[in-house]
Amino acid sequence: MKQHFPLKNVQQEKRIFRNRIYFSLGIVIFFLLLLVSRYSYLQIFNYDKFATDSDKNRVRLQPLPPARGYIYDRNGVLLADNYPVFSATMSRADVEDIDDTVQRLTPIINLTQEDIDRFKSRIQTSKKTERVALKLNLNETEIARFSEVKFQFPGVNIETQMTRYYPHGELFAHVIGYVGRINDKELKSINKDLYAGTNLIGKIGVEKYYEDLLHGLPGNESVEADAHGNVLRHLGRKDPIRGNDLYLSLDYGLQVVASEQLADRRGAIVAMDPRTGEILALVSSPSFNPNLFVTGISSKDYSALRDNLDQPLYNRAVQGTYPPGSTIKPMFGLGGLHYNLVDWNTAISDPGYFSLPGDSHRFRDWRKSGHGSVNLHKAQVVSCDTYYYILAYRMGIDRMNTWMRQFGFGEKTGVDLPSESTGLYPSQEWKLRTRKTKWLKGETISVSIGQGAFTATPLQLAMATAITSNEGQHVVPHVLRESKGTKPYTVHNAPDGKIIFNGKPEDWVKMRDAMVDVIETGTGRRIRTPMYKIAGKTGTAQVKSIAQGKRYNEALLTERQLDHGLFVGFAPADKPEIAIAVIWENGKHGGSAAQLARPIFDYWLLKHNKSPIRPSAAQVSGGLMTAGIKPSELPSGENPIQSNASGQNAASSAAHSNTPAVAQNRNAHSVTPASQPADDDE
Repeated sequence: MKQHFPLKNVQQEKRIFRNRIYFSLGIVIFFLLLLVSRYSYLQIFNYDKFATDSDKNRVRLQPLPPARGYIYDRNGVLLADNYPVFSATMSRADVEDIDDTVQRLTPIINLTQEDIDRFKSRIQTSKKTERVALKLNLNETEIARFSEVKFQFPGVNIETQMTRYYPHGELFAHVIGYVGRINDKELKSINKDLYAGTNLIGKIGVEKYYEDLLHGLPGNESVEADAHGNVLRHLGRKDPIRGNDLYLSLDYGLQVVASEQLADRRGAIVAMDPRTGEILALVSSPSFNPNLFVTGISSKDYSALRDNLDQPLYNRAVQGTYPPGSTIKPMFGLGGLHYNLVDWNTAISDPGYFSLPGDSHRFRDWRKSGHGSVNLHKAQVVSCDTYYYILAYRMGIDRMNTWMRQFGFGEKTGVDLPSESTGLYPSQEWKLRTRKTKWLKGETISVSIGQGAFTATPLQLAMATAITSNEGQHVVPHVLRESKGTKPYTVHNAPDGKIIFNGKPEDWVKMRDAMVDVIETGTGRRIRTPMYKIAGKTGTAQVKSIAQGKRYNEALLTERQLDHGLFVGFAPADKPEIAIAVIWENGKHGGSAAQLARPIFDYWLLKHNKSPIRPSAAQVSGGLMTAGIKPSELPSGENPIQSNASGQNAASSAAHSNTPAVAQNRNAHSVTPASQPADDDE
């Protein structure tokens, strides 16, 4: 009998289905619990971390660069101002393809290769959200062109930034200096947090030396931004702290007068207060327009400055080294008294030359016939070379070196300006070390009258003259008089020591009297005045050597082969208020250089208190001095090289550089050692 089986086992199928439902539900519940636990972990336990990460995509901390401190002269005349310009900026966080963006922007805002190179160097080392300037100082045409296509450049903005402006152009170019774009070398040495958002840094002069005081401290601002970097709202702000304002010892009026004396001439003038070391005027001619360098000088303008034969970028006052000629005779004469080699009654008979014992070579006096009987006083007044030849032979080069270094020769003065030259005061050890040969006695003779290997800067001559006027009291030249701001800084005006002198105290007074007679009856008599007494010394530095037995013939020389004219002096002689050093390159005679100093003495002693020279009212507009031409208004191709202008035009004249080319030849103004002295008369 056949058995019949049911087609379905309903109970079994229900059981299997129910088990599958439970299993599937268990899996769903497991993963749901896993998801809930993960969500709880993210939202509860790691909330702060992920909330912060989220804000970083939405909220940014943008640096706020500080305003640079202003620079004033001693009377509050503004010498370095801050001026707003429009800049194109971007950050790595807002622009995906920087190279493509820069390439497309190039024809729109006229980017140069220098702009692009500087930008790429800076943005590679900047923070991801830091906005870096691609180009500073956009003009109206460039801004208009960019505005029309801005939608094609998400993340690129036009912002207002502060830049530097020098209202008096060339007048203070070498001493104030200028700021410029931060370069690769500077990027490696600066504190990037301190300079976040800052494009400019001091390059030369006061701007470089006091960069730490002038720069200030950056602030920051929290902003909410969209995906393209556009600011939606401001969330918080920490204001930056402006840099210190600097008040210099320079006097605007005296700088104008000194600049006028060197108009269309090559040379330098340094005037200082011998009591404090404050530099009252510092002029190097020719000069240049520093405004050209602030936002980037064109290749054409820089080439014109770099290749100019007169080297306008070269600070002759601080870096130029010249044979000082007879200007050092007062200091050297005091050395003879110090070593007790001569006294004021020691006299020689001057035949017009000197020869070393056993040598027929004649070291000529500037006056062929000689000066007859000469004592120390007369040797100063008539600038008798023979007297100093004999004194040098007795003293020897090493004792000369020891003595003259006390006046600052052969060493830096310590002035608060960068790139100061040391000059050179030779010695036996120096020649053996540098030339690998022994010192010759004949070389000592040349050094005694400021020739041969002896070179000095105009600043060193001014300091040595100040020390002489102070009867040996030493002061350090400086240009900063006062610093006002949050960063403390103390200026030291006090004398920092005294020359070791074994002579009599009255010897300083007698040397001063001899220098007064130089002006009253001697080689500087053309600048004497009944209004006050000047103590001074002329000097002539030979540029082209003269063979033995030959005469100096000015008519046969080119303009650049003519002798340099030098002068040092102080006034009033009995209570000095100003000491001056003048170098007129190829000025022929020391008496000519002395005539450049006279108007400077006159202004400082007779006029600067009663009728001071100040910028005209037209040069001042509110807090911004607008004399001259703003950088954006300089016509293309304008000649950047300027001679020092008159007082009326000094504030609107043109500027200078800190590039390596400036240091082409630090001894460019050190002439070939002459075998014989030049005429030291007027």
